[in-house]
Amino acid sequence: MNTVIPLLFGAGLFCIWWSCWPRPQKPVESNRPTAWDKLDDEIVQAGLTGLGRAKLLWLCVGCGMVVFVLAMAVTAVPAVALAFGAIAAYAPIALVRGRARRRRSQLRDLWPDVVDHIASAVRAGLALPESLSQLAVRGPEELRPAFAEFAHDYRATGRFHECLDALKVRLSDPVADRLVESLRIAREVGGTDLGKLLRTLSTFLRDDARTRSELEARQSWTVNAARLAVAAPWIVLAMLATRGDSLAAYRQPAGVAVLVIGTAVTVVAYRIMRRIGRLPVEARVLR
Repeated sequence: MNTVIPLLFGAGLFCIWWSCWPRPQKPVESNRPTAWDKLDDEIVQAGLTGLGRAKLLWLCVGCGMVVFVLAMAVTAVPAVALAFGAIAAYAPIALVRGRARRRRSQLRDLWPDVVDHIASAVRAGLALPESLSQLAVRGPEELRPAFAEFAHDYRATGRFHECLDALKVRLSDPVADRLVESLRIAREVGGTDLGKLLRTLSTFLRDDARTRSELEARQSWTVNAARLAVAAPWIVLAMLATRGDSLAAYRQPAGVAVLVIGTAVTVVAYRIMRRIGRLPVEARVLR
């Protein structure tokens, strides 16, 4: 008994001391999209759904290796061949991103019509699944395949929410995310405000598209100037590659250092110019 009381007293003191040190909270996992997620979205937005991330990366590697071998055969300078090989390796990703950017601009003008079609169908008494399914016939040409697959999925499963999730993946567009989530809430909650919500969304999308078009038209010269400034030094280097004597300096360490520094300056300057002159791409916060 004499030993039990001190042990209990010591255990109580230890518990009091331990309570003064709160347990560290587990870090909350971030839902921010990764670079791979953004690349997948750009592939879908470019309309190249059959390409895939892995195929695109292998295409980049293949292009880089082919151009590197050809440049080595022409110039016999490893530094110059490696520089052109790196440019060629990035070219497929640049093409995909450019195609996705142009297609987003086209779809930006089509989404208000999609919302108007859904609002008209709801006003006519159609249910939300049927309102989306009829876009496979009456909707814009560029978006009909996605809504046709939605109609097929809904006829096969009858699960509206799962079909909406699949539609979001096929479209990979922030406007589509807002529209899908609005329809999901309307389906779950119900009410008579869906028509007003769709009309408000359509007005907002038209105003946003008009404003972005005006800003892009005014800032396009900055983006084009940045592209020209990036391409000019490499065009000059490609012209020098036709003369073997002019490339002798790039076989030396000083010439390699010039290429490395020039590449770094070109990349940094282009990213700064693009950040200044291009409007930010709307993020998919409801993916």
